[in-house]
Amino acid sequence: MTEPDQQQRMQQLEAKLNAAKKRNAPTPRVDKAVDESHLAWRMVIELVVGLLIGFGIGWGLDWLFGTLPIFLMLFTLLGLAAGIKSMLRSAQELQAKQLAAQANNTAPKGVDADKGA
Repeated sequence: MTEPDQQQRMQQLEAKLNAAKKRNAPTPRVDKAVDESHLAWRMVIELVVGLLIGFGIGWGLDWLFGTLPIFLMLFTLLGLAAGIKSMLRSAQELQAKQLAAQANNTAPKGVDADKGA
């Protein structure tokens, strides 16, 4: 075999290998329900974390000062407010993505353009 013939065969083999890799490559899952559930869980976690942090700070202050559970109730309510604020920020972020997608006439990943959510 001559050198150019071997190079040509190697190129053909590489092309076949690349085609086989593309055929067998896993396709990424782009599913609307997965993205919406991700956002929903994110919002729930933000709310719960806000509550837990507020509860922990309030309990710690009450234990430290030996008071009635006044700080516990106060900081739990503040944690709830912080969690709700975080949830609203996440919802505004999603809304901004939807508005930008509508301006470009494309639906963002995981959002149906005709439904709006």
